[in-house]
Amino acid sequence: MEFRIADTFTDALARLPAQEQKAVKTSAFDLQMDPSAPGLSFHRIDKSRDPNFWSVRVGRDVRIIVHKTAGSLLLAYVDHHDKAYAWAERRRIEAHPRTGAVQIVETRERTEITQPGARLFAKRLDAPRLFEGLSADDLLSVGVPPDWLTDVQAATEGRFFDLATHLPAEAAEALLEFATTGRLHPPEPVTAAMAFIAPDAQRRFRVVENREELERALDYPWEKWGVFLHPSQRETVERSFSGPARVAGSAGTGKTVVALHRAVRLAAADPAARVLLTTFSEPLARALERKLAVLAGPATGIIPRIVVAPWRGAAEELYQLAFGDRPRMAGDDVVREALEAAARNLEVSEVSTRFLVSEWTHVVDAWRIESAEAYAEVPRLGRKNRMGRARRERVWPVFAAARASLAERGFSTWPEIFARVAEHYVAQTRKPFTNIVVDEAQDLGVPELKFLAAIAPAGPDALFFAGDLGQRIFQQPFSWKALGIDVRGRSQMLKVNYRTSHQIRMSADRLLPRSLRDVDGMVDERAGTISVFDGPAPMVVTPPNEAAEIAAVADFIKRAVGDGIAPHEIGVFVRSQAELPRARAAASAAGAAALELSQRAEEPGARVSIGTMHLAKGLEFKTVAVMACDQEVLPLQSRVDAVADEVELDDVYETERQLFYVACTRARDRLLVSGVAPASEFLQDLGG
Repeated sequence: MEFRIADTFTDALARLPAQEQKAVKTSAFDLQMDPSAPGLSFHRIDKSRDPNFWSVRVGRDVRIIVHKTAGSLLLAYVDHHDKAYAWAERRRIEAHPRTGAVQIVETRERTEITQPGARLFAKRLDAPRLFEGLSADDLLSVGVPPDWLTDVQAATEGRFFDLATHLPAEAAEALLEFATTGRLHPPEPVTAAMAFIAPDAQRRFRVVENREELERALDYPWEKWGVFLHPSQRETVERSFSGPARVAGSAGTGKTVVALHRAVRLAAADPAARVLLTTFSEPLARALERKLAVLAGPATGIIPRIVVAPWRGAAEELYQLAFGDRPRMAGDDVVREALEAAARNLEVSEVSTRFLVSEWTHVVDAWRIESAEAYAEVPRLGRKNRMGRARRERVWPVFAAARASLAERGFSTWPEIFARVAEHYVAQTRKPFTNIVVDEAQDLGVPELKFLAAIAPAGPDALFFAGDLGQRIFQQPFSWKALGIDVRGRSQMLKVNYRTSHQIRMSADRLLPRSLRDVDGMVDERAGTISVFDGPAPMVVTPPNEAAEIAAVADFIKRAVGDGIAPHEIGVFVRSQAELPRARAAASAAGAAALELSQRAEEPGARVSIGTMHLAKGLEFKTVAVMACDQEVLPLQSRVDAVADEVELDDVYETERQLFYVACTRARDRLLVSGVAPASEFLQDLGG
């Protein structure tokens, strides 16, 4: 007998108290081992339209709802007796007559659609119907159940999100896409034999082969991404690519989920595989490691063959393996001092220190320029000042002297470490990894990308990147193709946002262009992305002073906690360390303890997380306040003052805007953005 689990079961299990969850898991294991065991108490649910629904007793009041046929047993739902029975009485499990995919369908005559509260669109008596141009046949083609056709055809903007919660996910998403873009994309119908393995069926049902697999699914029922994937995600995870490949998508579309699943699939497919899963920072690497443990499970033998490390951590480890010692790294202050001293000693005064630092960071050190001849020829991509030959000849000795000074004192820079490791491995046939999966790839710099290309083997599936151009906050743009990394024809854009409400996503998207183009001409088309749930509109406030802002943010936090949102589900972000005291004051005024994100290794407990926008990357919260967005704070004035040319100034504004976007899109349900008047110009864009 085939044993399956549904996402509705894991969702319901997560809502039960811990002691009841434990009892349910024990019964689930018993069902998997022997559904006919005499100790299991089955009762048919007579009032259900589906004759295959049964309940299984768990203790005095908890019931598991199973869907039982001659060849399969499905864990469908779990709750206390009356709620569990009511759920089953309003549902049936069946293959859709057009698409063929198995669905969990709410019985229309037994379902009451609630009236909308604070929704995206204002209610109007003459509101047009969203889908009046679609026929019943069109609606059936995207998986709308037959008994819901009339409701969908009558749906207006103000009622659609309430209606969508009652529809199968593929139908709701297809209709949302049509409402957003005017395009309808029916899936390919499947045969009866494929009803449970159709892509849309696999997003809600999973065959569980053994006890260990069931244990992983039930141990982390809130980690739904570990068990069920959207068809577009699954396609990218399972596809084999002939060369470097990429998955893109705006915040919340599941790029990291794809990266994690792909790393596990690559390791599982080949016992000899050695996979590197890498990202830009140590905190994000730790987060990936925790999620990897959830996804792969400790007993599978997969985890030891997946190395999770930040880019610099991986390079430092390989450097020690290759050269036997640990490098002494030069910080930004050491580099600045070396450049200033060299310019002073060589009496080069016609360029500023900030120009020298910028030129060193983005050109000389990034591209590892070693001679005056190379510096004279290097294309200064994206930099306004074209630097004539005479001026380059005058400035080059400063960089050469600074590099010599750093070397004499035993200092290395990160581009130097990346370059040395790359040089070591580029000519070697045997590479340290068989596959490399990169998360947050938009923040790769030239040295990092060269390093990854050098340690990756030739052949299919060696390099896979996940990222979003709209979240680039650290690096200037450059050509990947020029470095031998060409993802054209092997790039996919995810369009379904599971993390952020429709209202928050729509507001945040106003901060960025509808499409973003990289240096190689690759276009990330952001238009058409949809969120699968709605919520209250973001709040944008500009109090007259800091005290009033702190009070407003404190009230926002208190109301969230009063509505049942736990403190650890709340985040407060500011632009820089200088604004952190305002975040601390807001948490304190709300009566909440605070955990600073720089200490994220600690357990959050009952504390509100606070930190800078950069540290927010990769995190998510039900409620977020982005505060202290004052004029000259966002964009940060010190970055504006430090630019060396006009193009770099444009890049500062672009990355500051994208940083703000990252902070806002950490919010799932509620978002407050504030700044003391006159606030940042970005707030006007956010408000539409």
